[in-house]
Amino acid sequence: MAIMKQWQKTGYPARLWHSIANGAIQCELCPRACKIKLGRVGTCKMRRNEEGKLVTLNYGKSVPMTQESIETEAVYHYAPGERILSLGNIGCMLRCDFCQNWSTSQARYVQDNNVAYYSPEEVVNYALKHNIRVLSWTYNDPIVWHEFVMDTAKLAREKGLKNLYKSAFYISEKGIDELLTVMDIFSISLKSMQDSFYRKHTGGRLRPVLDGIKQVYDARKGTNYPHLEVSNLCVTERNDSLDETRKVSDWMLKHLDADIPLHYVRFHPDYQYTHVERTSIPFLEQARLQAISDGMRYVYVGNVFDTTSANSYCPECQTLLVKRSGLIAEPHLDNGHCPSCHFKTSIIMPWEKSNADKQSVTIPDGLICIHHTFRGPVQACHIEQVNESEIFYQFVAKDGSPVGTINSNSCTRFMLSKSDAKSTGIRLYHRENEPCQLFEVYDRAHFPVTEVEKTHQGSENVPVTFIPLKGR
Repeated sequence: MAIMKQWQKTGYPARLWHSIANGAIQCELCPRACKIKLGRVGTCKMRRNEEGKLVTLNYGKSVPMTQESIETEAVYHYAPGERILSLGNIGCMLRCDFCQNWSTSQARYVQDNNVAYYSPEEVVNYALKHNIRVLSWTYNDPIVWHEFVMDTAKLAREKGLKNLYKSAFYISEKGIDELLTVMDIFSISLKSMQDSFYRKHTGGRLRPVLDGIKQVYDARKGTNYPHLEVSNLCVTERNDSLDETRKVSDWMLKHLDADIPLHYVRFHPDYQYTHVERTSIPFLEQARLQAISDGMRYVYVGNVFDTTSANSYCPECQTLLVKRSGLIAEPHLDNGHCPSCHFKTSIIMPWEKSNADKQSVTIPDGLICIHHTFRGPVQACHIEQVNESEIFYQFVAKDGSPVGTINSNSCTRFMLSKSDAKSTGIRLYHRENEPCQLFEVYDRAHFPVTEVEKTHQGSENVPVTFIPLKGR
């Protein structure tokens, strides 16, 4: 741990760089290939030239580890409903003006009270302790965290865990080659098929992203065979047209194949792009039907709570394979096959048994009960506590009647999602001397933090996410 503290002050030796003239170095992690002079940082602000050597400034620096479900990462065809441990850091290779995690991706906004410090061993041991089988590298974007991701993912693999990489994928070919040695699942966000969109709104370029997706896809022909899914965030008044969404599905049909899951994802106004409405749900549904009509087999609508377009259906006989309500998934598969026509789907079931939260018939005596009513369109929340005590919870209807079973969780931060439209609130039960906090989650990939959220509130429908709870 003493060594970790030292790295947090001076920087950790970086991978993927080479020396150039006059003590400068050139970074090889992303397509920018920044040439960095002595004592300066690259565009991402997280990689610095220290005495002619490249160091990373965010090794082990993270937002709090959060237990979520695999569906939060736009992954529907690998272990549906699986609990994952999501990890995000600070900084990003892109500068999207519509970023929905800007409070951590844009380093200048990051506040100390939203940063935790972990070693690779701590992350892996925590996952093993809580029976979590997938580490998810996500939120702001894991590319800028490359050294910590590689070290931790390698250790996780050695301990029998799986690794999931959720990214906008603005990364070099060399970086991808390294990731392919430790990653099991890739969920890649393709923001637009227009290079002008990338240049104007993200500060990046389109071609490296397409090349990176193809590189992962081609690796599936080898021995590692990483799982791949692609999502397209449909940003209001920028790429929310059927012509634009068809360009995505056409490219996938030409360069990948029809069985790669495609997610059309709903956008909410945020950061520097707040004067528009959320993406139209009818448009997203049209985009999905169009892609299926054009030949894609598995197309989903994301960030929409009550739609059957989040379900998985057999492409041959249309039998329901996985039912999804919010972020809750119920598989109805027969060893990866359709239970009706026995078609072999592309849904991977790596484990026989689920590792869902513990279900409890009764709540222990002596616990404090608190109640929170969800505001506006919010469907999910993060619960955070200091210790790893067991917190019991149950969703409730408007009249206070229970909805669903009583479950429990002992992670220091975990995500809960409504599974029934009747749910309007949640009851939490915790020890009196161990209070918890609730953070409303606006969309599945949104990581809510504290006071910094007030700087850019977004549309008037975006709620304040940090809510200190009081007993009732």
